[in-house]
Amino acid sequence: MKDDNILEISNLVVEYHTDSTVIHAVNGVNLHIKKGETLGLVGETGAGKTTIARSIMRILQTPPAKFCDGKIIFKDKDLMTATEAEMRKIRGNKIAMIFQDPMTALNPIEKVGFQIAETISLHNKITLKEAEKRAGEMLEMVGIPLDRFDEYPHQFSGGMKQRVVIAMALACNPELLLADEPTTALDVTIQAQVLEMIQQLKGKFDTSVVMITHDLGVVAVSCNSVAVVYAGEIVEYGTAEHIFDHPTHPYTIGLFNSLPKLDSTSKRLKPIKGMMPNMAKLPKGCKFCPRCSSAMDKCSVDTPETVEVSPGHQVKCFLAGGE
Repeated sequence: MKDDNILEISNLVVEYHTDSTVIHAVNGVNLHIKKGETLGLVGETGAGKTTIARSIMRILQTPPAKFCDGKIIFKDKDLMTATEAEMRKIRGNKIAMIFQDPMTALNPIEKVGFQIAETISLHNKITLKEAEKRAGEMLEMVGIPLDRFDEYPHQFSGGMKQRVVIAMALACNPELLLADEPTTALDVTIQAQVLEMIQQLKGKFDTSVVMITHDLGVVAVSCNSVAVVYAGEIVEYGTAEHIFDHPTHPYTIGLFNSLPKLDSTSKRLKPIKGMMPNMAKLPKGCKFCPRCSSAMDKCSVDTPETVEVSPGHQVKCFLAGGE
């Protein structure tokens, strides 16, 4: 493991097994995250982004989930071989997660201040009074007045609930923060406030962040590097400059082409044709082949290798290899 990397994922394979079928959710993912870096995981709904994040936290329900292969190295510790007792010490303390829906992430019958204090007291040898004081400081840090400490989740708006979840995730100063679409359910103004707050807290605590989203605008303002996920695979990986200035994979190009452009005279957007493949019946060869306008005969038969088109910029496509 490189000294400047806080997390390295190697050949991660995750499946969901049911009585009738097998869902191939994550198929050989390789990623690394540097200390203090923000990595964006971009892709359509169902691409496997959340499964990757939940695999890092080891909170997938098994069964039906099954870890078939791969390593997740966090600071020289392989999380795949860690015991449940070891993972309980890591979750919320060293690695924390902001869940997509704050309402389901919070306990509706407990006061928000208590829920944050409980997280702090579980990982620190301090009294409940000290934990409550720290929880109050975290609430104020995310812009919630201290006099709302004893209120319940239903008394908060969607944006305020998201702030509570962020306060809970950052309460123990984690070294890695997994943000699963933290702005999806929020209006544009609150989205900007939440993103700015995450950036400020990231700088204050020197936290590494994995930002899961399908919003390229969020990626543009918050991420240092980007991994484009399609059908459980990383199809393009590089710095934000690589992805935004030199998109190479047809899927990445399609994502950018489907965005509205202020300088365009076109009256219609240009969507990517077709739908995500059935993850229980993935096509042979390149998984994007059935939707790709540049597909060749070999794309439907052979699986492309990942090619480095420039230092640090990797693409999983035959076209990237000059073919």
